[in-house]
Amino acid sequence: MIKRLRSILAPAPAAATATASVPAGQRVYAIGDVHGRLDLFEQLIAAIDADDAGRAPAETSVVLLGDLVDRGPDSAGVVDAAIAWGARRRVRLLAGNHEEMFLDSLDRTEVLRHFLRYGGKETVLSYPIDRTHYRELTLDELQIRMRAAVPQAHIDYLRGAEDAISIGDYLFVHAGIRPGVPIEDQKPADLRWIRDSFISDPRDHGCIVVHGHTISDAVEEMPNRIGIDTGAFQSGRLTALGLEDSQRWYLTARDAIARADDVAA
Repeated sequence: MIKRLRSILAPAPAAATATASVPAGQRVYAIGDVHGRLDLFEQLIAAIDADDAGRAPAETSVVLLGDLVDRGPDSAGVVDAAIAWGARRRVRLLAGNHEEMFLDSLDRTEVLRHFLRYGGKETVLSYPIDRTHYRELTLDELQIRMRAAVPQAHIDYLRGAEDAISIGDYLFVHAGIRPGVPIEDQKPADLRWIRDSFISDPRDHGCIVVHGHTISDAVEEMPNRIGIDTGAFQSGRLTALGLEDSQRWYLTARDAIARADDVAA
């Protein structure tokens, strides 16, 4: 398994020393937006488990930064894998904007229409809903099928997602924060949806914000934030950040197309 992982994972750079830190005795892994890429998620789960086992014992937590679902081919499988992983180690889920849309689409047809345009179709078809029947259904009919097809365990898991997680000098959120607003006063809508006004703001937030939501070709490690959404559903690259004491390191799972592109480059 280790040999196979080395063939699909990017070489992890040496741990970098940062001024921010997590509490002594703790280790944290954060994973960017999975978006239905079960293949990459399974690779990264195995890589994190192996990386964690190869280090000194610690109290380890995994933070999923949200957007497990939509766009990629197997959102249902990703949710199943996240639940199973959480049954054997500490895995915490943040609510992304796509989880919000998915859950709201089960009850609100106006949200369902929007959801389907932004990757929700792939999510719907990852559950037992026939593609041919899907094309023939009205929104109301599709909503009824979705309620029957999506397991209650998946709904409960996604509804139980957190809005923000603070560990040491790091704040983990899906999208970002509203600059200038105290952390305790941040609105869930901003934590799940904000983009440019957060990404472009250079001010010190009082912590390092670790986020997904905004795609970049490579990890964006800035003085006030770390963006790790490397666009798994389209790039074939899913990235995780590791933190321990004041050290940072990265693991990136790649599919065959992404590996070929890397070789060509």
